[in-house]
Amino acid sequence: MTTEQPSPAQKRPGDTHFEVLLDGDPDDLVLQTAPVETPEITAQPQKAREERKPILPPSWHSWQGFKNWASYHAELTRYRLLYHSWRVPVIYAPLALLWSTVGLFKVAGRQIRWWWVLEQHGLRQEAATKNDAATWLLLHREARHARAWRGSVLAGELVATLTVLGLLWWPAPWWLQLLAAVAAVCALAHYGRPVDKPIVSAAVVVHRLRRLNPDIVLRAYYSAKLGDPDKAKVEFLSTMARDTLETGSHVHIALAHGRTFADTIKAKGALASGLDVSEFQVFLTRDRKSERSHFLFVADEDPLAIPAGRTDMLDCKPRDIWKPVRFGLDERGRRVEVPLMWNSVLVGAQPRKGKTFSARLLALHAALDPWVKLVVADGKNSPDWRKFTLVAHRIIFGTTANRDGDPVEMLVDALEEIKAHIIKVNEILSTLPVDVCPEGKLTRDLARDPRYPDLRVWTLVMEEFQVYFELEDQEANKRIASLLGFIISVGPSAGVNVLSSSQKPSGVGAGDVQRLFNRYRDNHAVRFALKCGNRTVSEAILGGDAYGEGYDAASLPMGPEYRGVGYLYGLTDETPTTRTHLADAADAEKILLAARRHREAAGTLSGYAAGEEAARQVRDVLADVVSVFLPGEDRLTWQTLAARLTDMIAEAYAGTTSEAISAQVRAFGVPSENVRDGDEVLKGCKLAAVKAAIARRDADRSGSGEQGPGNVVRARFGGSR
Repeated sequence: MTTEQPSPAQKRPGDTHFEVLLDGDPDDLVLQTAPVETPEITAQPQKAREERKPILPPSWHSWQGFKNWASYHAELTRYRLLYHSWRVPVIYAPLALLWSTVGLFKVAGRQIRWWWVLEQHGLRQEAATKNDAATWLLLHREARHARAWRGSVLAGELVATLTVLGLLWWPAPWWLQLLAAVAAVCALAHYGRPVDKPIVSAAVVVHRLRRLNPDIVLRAYYSAKLGDPDKAKVEFLSTMARDTLETGSHVHIALAHGRTFADTIKAKGALASGLDVSEFQVFLTRDRKSERSHFLFVADEDPLAIPAGRTDMLDCKPRDIWKPVRFGLDERGRRVEVPLMWNSVLVGAQPRKGKTFSARLLALHAALDPWVKLVVADGKNSPDWRKFTLVAHRIIFGTTANRDGDPVEMLVDALEEIKAHIIKVNEILSTLPVDVCPEGKLTRDLARDPRYPDLRVWTLVMEEFQVYFELEDQEANKRIASLLGFIISVGPSAGVNVLSSSQKPSGVGAGDVQRLFNRYRDNHAVRFALKCGNRTVSEAILGGDAYGEGYDAASLPMGPEYRGVGYLYGLTDETPTTRTHLADAADAEKILLAARRHREAAGTLSGYAAGEEAARQVRDVLADVVSVFLPGEDRLTWQTLAARLTDMIAEAYAGTTSEAISAQVRAFGVPSENVRDGDEVLKGCKLAAVKAAIARRDADRSGSGEQGPGNVVRARFGGSR
């Protein structure tokens, strides 16, 4: 993600009268190492410094800013042309003809008044009132001479006008006649119209924006009780400046000693009131170098209500999972990018706040990379993920059995396949030479090398993942929780990216299931929290430290214009308030159809999307337990069994727990008994009891004609299409 921290500008005392210099200029300092006999150096008065405006506009200081500026003015020009082109024949032309006629009569009347020397009428009337015959005759004589001269001037004007009209009427081309007529009508209409009734109306009403100044900022901080002008002054660590995209103003603020950034967060509403703006126009960013200082950014208008636009993936071109996703725009209009490789992303929010759309946007990027295998598990069984059947290697809908099978069993099989893939990737990477696999890590070249088909990147999508921790079958809960815990911990390093979403990120399950749920939730490196119902849910998504840093998703604005707005936490030191790009159902279908074509062309379509049936080997857990007993041992604790199975049969039991092994073995009627392990007495099982359970099971199966353990079972992954 690319974001810019407002850099403190050089302090210039001439900029504001609230500037506080922490150190004087070098010329003002007294040389401390000078001998005692040296005459005292008198500091020269500081010279006034002129304010130099930037050569280039601030919006041109970055390529993104210049593109925004050019795009804005191009769109504004296009709109103005469309606005006025429709009004020219319908409104402007009739008004121009009307007011040009009025203007013609006004010009003629003004010429006649000038010819008749009406400005002298008052003087002659005054002389007649005073019976001053000599003065009246003198004025009358001057008026006659003036009328004669002005009459000749008007006659010359009339002759010149008729001559020009004659030349335009006869020898001039039509376009020149039209141009002259338009110019004459425009001039007469401008002269004839009332001053308060313009003919051409404004296409865009420009609202006056309040430019912040230090007086307003100080007033806001003092009114919010964040300082006191006499005892606890607020200081400016930079000059007030406009941001490079011309969307607002920013400044570096230092509170009085003893005040913290947390105090500012609590007073954000009062601070916005003091600034006389909406709370959603005020953005506070922690200064990592000092607890009492922070960065204040005040937007000209609410930036979160401005849509970020549709996703660029609508071009349907292939994407690269090793490059970040263009996720949206932050509060200052800068692009926000999310790298999927080596990361796991958790998206949480209330219903209908954009949670699924945000998670699906990330998954669409992975789908457009034909070298990525997708596994999608939609716990809420909604239409939002149905079209991923076009590209998904494995896809599961809901928890209720359907014609394709039991979704819970399908999910367990899919997760076990991912787990086996992770183990295999780590084994392969450990055997590759350094020149092929530097630092023993997966690389882009290895993931696309046809010689290593097992090193493909995988993306696991878990929509409403809490559903799979709340199943009626407690053993399935534990198994899924154990597998997800292993994948979220080890998967990213093996090229398995996890995208999870949930509207219930806490209070799920009990005991070990709850512990594993919290472990899975908390191991997501990147969090995106949209509007939440309360602070507790926000902390469950973002983590406990987020609120102390000023990020509470419960305080995000409500309304349809704010869907897709949330805090992106954990990716960098900054936490931008992000407006995600939009990809609705129709956009998703278009992108996924293109993604399927890319996979078909690359020959990488697999699993459910390719119409393949998944073969799964059913493990005989009882036989596996017997195999780890050493000669002379007749009983083992569940902890020892879990450790040995993990070590000796890692491809099937890596990451398993003693509780999971106990549940699976006891399901066959093997009792859990006390077993001594050194000085401790723990629960475990006897070898004889396990063998007896195997004998009973085999006898039952042979009598019913069922297939024995270890057979290959064919299963169809996914829901009904």
